[in-house]
Amino acid sequence: MPPVEQLGTEVWSIPVPFPDNPMRYTLSYLLLGDSDAVLIDPGWDSDAGLEHLAAGLRQAGLGLTDLTGIVATHFHSDHLGMAARLRTATGAWVALGDREVRRLTAGEDHDVVLNNDREELTLWGVPADRLAEAALDRPHLTHLQNLADPDLRLTDGSLVPAQGLNLQVVTTPGHSPGHICLVDEPHGLIFSGDHVLPRISPHIALELPGPANPLADYYKSLDLIAFEDQMEVCPAHEYRFRGMQRRVAQLVDHNRERSAEVLRVMETHRPQSVWDIARHLTWSRGWESLQAFSLRLAVSETASHVVYLRSQGHDINVPVTETRPAASR
Repeated sequence: MPPVEQLGTEVWSIPVPFPDNPMRYTLSYLLLGDSDAVLIDPGWDSDAGLEHLAAGLRQAGLGLTDLTGIVATHFHSDHLGMAARLRTATGAWVALGDREVRRLTAGEDHDVVLNNDREELTLWGVPADRLAEAALDRPHLTHLQNLADPDLRLTDGSLVPAQGLNLQVVTTPGHSPGHICLVDEPHGLIFSGDHVLPRISPHIALELPGPANPLADYYKSLDLIAFEDQMEVCPAHEYRFRGMQRRVAQLVDHNRERSAEVLRVMETHRPQSVWDIARHLTWSRGWESLQAFSLRLAVSETASHVVYLRSQGHDINVPVTETRPAASR
């Protein structure tokens, strides 16, 4: 775990543990205004996480009850997870981007969701003996249902409603349908969530129902955020860095090369499914090392590249999506 850091008189970086995950922690950022204290990406919900967060706030001279606002860059548990607990403890409002969607709402039938998920994975060619480890399960769905609904929705170009802060919202879909970044021009900071990370490439998954072409959305969003190169980038994982334009160019190149590799696999191996494509691609620790959620991410990322390549005119004849009545979604 990195230390709590003061980035300026009004900005603090507070790491919050992300248990049982190679990312290890989420970097939560505290911004102090005239009468408001806003926390960006409070992190995974756990007792240990709350202790780390409270300790970081104490270093900044605050208690939990001094928080007035919470902004999550997107609807993932390692970003939004702590928000419900903090809202109950502090009365702070919770905000998300206006295009972000819940993966699961409170009224949805678990059996229907689990069945649809397995149908999708089967369509992508996931073998029957690997379905259980790649598919969603009931504890995961319950966890998703317990994530906080936002009190506020933030639109592109708007300012976070906090006295004495100048945080502009930039809508950056790709990693999630309504991911947002926050630009703090007075302090020379860009809070990039998972949109731009310093070392790894954010996961761009095809999750259905969801955006029709998330990788195309991601490319457009990268163009939006690469508007200058001197501001310090404050991501939610790894570490801060400068050089947004350089990093964006690297991420574009990485994803273009991945799409090119998909085309090479199509030509060489004639795969019949998304799964068949994925198992012939290059993975950092090898295909055989991928299990459970990592396996799911690999297949859904491959599906995203297939959809994108089709949108660019490439004839890739493997099943990716199917039309299902809205009620069964």
